[in-house]
Amino acid sequence: MTGTSYTPSGIAYDRSGPQDDGLPVVLVHAGIADRRMWDPVWDDLAADRTVVRLDLRGFGESTTRPDRVLDHVADVLATLEHLGITRCHLVGASFGSGVATEVALTRPDLVRSLVLCPPGGSLLAELTPDLRNFFDAEKAALAGGDLDAAVEANVTTWVVGPGRSVSDVEPSVVSAIRLMQRNTFEIADGWGEVDEAELTPPALDQLGDLELPVLVLVGRHDLDTTHDAARRVCAGAPRVRRVDWDDVAHLPSMERPTDFATLVRDWTAGVAG
Repeated sequence: MTGTSYTPSGIAYDRSGPQDDGLPVVLVHAGIADRRMWDPVWDDLAADRTVVRLDLRGFGESTTRPDRVLDHVADVLATLEHLGITRCHLVGASFGSGVATEVALTRPDLVRSLVLCPPGGSLLAELTPDLRNFFDAEKAALAGGDLDAAVEANVTTWVVGPGRSVSDVEPSVVSAIRLMQRNTFEIADGWGEVDEAELTPPALDQLGDLELPVLVLVGRHDLDTTHDAARRVCAGAPRVRRVDWDDVAHLPSMERPTDFATLVRDWTAGVAG
């Protein structure tokens, strides 16, 4: 990426679109990706609204090791403050949806609505067999120093998903995730062990406090643990809408970018104010 901007603490971000047309849409990437995962929807969304995307610390170009604990919520809040954003729509993918939810719980005045596409990260509650198999495969590969195998475990689990083969997925999506996931592994390897901040009480225990509108998007070929998380969010959040896409797995915004941009545009217009 070229022309990257950084916050004083080293968080990489992009900002685009008209600066005075409604509330900004802030995109928080998945744990198997970085802010480049939003490339397929970036120009579409930025055509008529202010859009921001950032690399969480330890991903993409946000390579500065934290001084103390790794605190993604604090980094997102600091980035929005740096940009002068006092109100926004937050769109989170997987791990990023957990971060986005924690931001909304920490600073409810800042977030007008949430899009969880799909829920993941701190919103996952069940160690389902498919998730356990993934953890085992990734752990074994990393223990053996085989980054290629670790990357493929992520691709097979999250990008392809249950009930599909890699030939069912657009090759550009697969290659993009391979590149981003390997970069994340390399950053983590250079950092070593880092303590991570945790929200107390956990986000799953505070869903009833989410008084803002929440949109949950889930693909049929996603893991059982993700579908479980979606059910929990829909049962716990007071103002929630669920959308299911039958032909995608864990990354709906990358598999159906035009439809995703339309969904986000319609959603933010519907809850504007």
